[in-house]
Amino acid sequence: MKKAIVILAVLLALTACGRQSALENVDTTIGGVGVLLQPTRPTVQLPNQLIRWSPARADLLDDRVWDYPLTLTTHRLQSVFGFLPFVRDERPWRSVWQVYDGEVVTPYEYTSHLEGCDIRFAASKKSGIIEVKFDGPGLLRFHSLQGRGTFALEDGVLRCTEPFAGMTAYASVVFSCPVTVADATEDGKNILLDVPEKEVTIRYGISYIDCDQALANLGEEIPSDNYEKVRDDAKAIWEKTLGRIAVKGGTEAQRRLFYTSFWRCCERMVDISEYGRYYSAFDHAVHESDQPFYVDNWLWDTYVALEPLQTILDPAKEEDKLRSYVEMYKQGGTMPSFAVVWGDWPAMTGNFAAVWMADSRAKGLKFDVETAYEGIRANSLDATLLPWRNGPKCELDDFYNEHGWYPALHPGEQETVEAVSMPWERRQAVSLSTVFSYADWATAQIAKELGKEDDVALFTERAKYYRNVYRPDKKMLWPKDKDGNWIEGVDPRYMDRAYYTENNAYTFQWDVKHDLEGLFELMGGRAAAEKNLDDLFRIQLDMAKFDFFKILPDATGMVGQFAMGNEPSFHIPYIYNYVGAPYKTQKRIHQLIDCLFSDTVSGIPGDEDGGGMSAFVVFSMMGFFPVTPGVPVYAIGSPFFDQTTITLPSGKKFTVKAKNYSKENKYIQSASLNGKKLDRSWFTHDELMAGGVLELTMGDKPNKDWGKDNLPPSKI
Repeated sequence: MKKAIVILAVLLALTACGRQSALENVDTTIGGVGVLLQPTRPTVQLPNQLIRWSPARADLLDDRVWDYPLTLTTHRLQSVFGFLPFVRDERPWRSVWQVYDGEVVTPYEYTSHLEGCDIRFAASKKSGIIEVKFDGPGLLRFHSLQGRGTFALEDGVLRCTEPFAGMTAYASVVFSCPVTVADATEDGKNILLDVPEKEVTIRYGISYIDCDQALANLGEEIPSDNYEKVRDDAKAIWEKTLGRIAVKGGTEAQRRLFYTSFWRCCERMVDISEYGRYYSAFDHAVHESDQPFYVDNWLWDTYVALEPLQTILDPAKEEDKLRSYVEMYKQGGTMPSFAVVWGDWPAMTGNFAAVWMADSRAKGLKFDVETAYEGIRANSLDATLLPWRNGPKCELDDFYNEHGWYPALHPGEQETVEAVSMPWERRQAVSLSTVFSYADWATAQIAKELGKEDDVALFTERAKYYRNVYRPDKKMLWPKDKDGNWIEGVDPRYMDRAYYTENNAYTFQWDVKHDLEGLFELMGGRAAAEKNLDDLFRIQLDMAKFDFFKILPDATGMVGQFAMGNEPSFHIPYIYNYVGAPYKTQKRIHQLIDCLFSDTVSGIPGDEDGGGMSAFVVFSMMGFFPVTPGVPVYAIGSPFFDQTTITLPSGKKFTVKAKNYSKENKYIQSASLNGKKLDRSWFTHDELMAGGVLELTMGDKPNKDWGKDNLPPSKI
């Protein structure tokens, strides 16, 4: 009898485990300690909404919280309205922090034990609710995180303003009991409130319009002190959001990694519309509109995988994001790159709005293409291409337009162009030649749709400019000076931002997503390209890592010369499909995920960047990847689950089944799509969105014949 009870208990436990929801697999601590660079931040928010709550601290190894900002304005960069509760003591309140313990962060709730009090938080769209329980006399500190602003208690409402980056955030805060001012600075930038009761509920609304709108946002979303309702509503939203992808099989650690990555893909862009109005920093005006207005997209990081993932899962929301970009162009006169809340942040390189928009059109999304085309065309022909710069063309851009490559300087040669960001970012000459070749190819695709034949010819020719920096004797994309001479005396492993963006020459030799066939021809054919790919993963550094990272600190997660921790690498393991050796993709993807990603605080090999790297994980663990945004095709990799099912917006389902899958059985032996034999290592976006079943039969040894012919398209 006892044996039967034990067996039953085990079966019940296994059944319960099998029923564990997607949300329960999210672990917000994953990546909370950065590998050399930034850690992830455990934000509590609703998907793609304005309120983002995350404790201000160094990382998860820091046992102090300096503030609980009422919201992040832009991913990882800036927060406003510092808040911290504590019990009265003798420490100067303007410099106090709180030591925390027992912290639990889920997508829908934050709870923690502080010194002398407990705190919990839940979010709505433009508002939040906080509960604090004190052990003794309670105090609430509010202060400006940007060094400017005002906090004034008026008729029981704390009205807050905080200027930042050329605009202003507003907050209106209400309390469940009457609070009084215990202390405040004369300039109004800091205020300390006395709480007469042991428990207080704090509700607040955020606005970029004014304090009255912030209060209206609060009244619309959280009209009463019902904390449980706000939390439970948020939990239900997250369960529905993450439930769009269901997996079976895999290990607990793999499910935690997968769903945590999926959760991170839902942070940005964020909707800052406020019930019929929104403030836009692109023209510094308040607009009347019932449509959402999305900001905070770092396209250099997100165009590769995050936007394609969201295009599958929520194309209607993606259309709203694209429409927002078009509105930004109409308001400000420039098609933005990093469209943050305070305007176009000229971070990184590239005209990737063109790629995102070309990809969206290729997948059937609708937006004002004519107006969008004006903006991306002007970005290519009339604006500067320089890293971290906005504005009109400079002499280097004129050179690129005339000659077809960005001129590089020789080692030790002094910079002569004032517009170049010195001393760190520099020209990044080869990278500019590749990223703008790709963006111009994307621009040509939209021009073709619009019937602009002259522009099709112009941008198709510019899409070939990457060939001007291909050096045959080195078999690499290589820096060239203004006279057409190759830069000498440099090692492709260690060339810095003078020539490449955050990575070395080995990574950027594959930065030609739009014309891989053309690149293979330059390399001497597919066999030569395959060897170069092998070399990428195998050639080692011959200097100490601490010296290497002084040169290229962003190139983390190194496998030979391949940098898993940086976005330009994401598509590279899948290029084996394009040379007819998809079994090598299958091997590499498992090596990279198994070795460099984990469900630990150090489990992410580089800057996650708000969904950029997480989308690589989501796609790769499902078993496919969008190598060339702009071409509506997915390269097949090797899944990590027995079965993955995507519930599409239409209600149809697309399922990837991995028959006989195990850790050892990572190689595809054969495949079928909707019951028909599939001998190609790719499928189309239309095939995915139509729903159906991709069945992969797995084994422990590669089938080198599967997928070697009928290769995925990538050519000008």
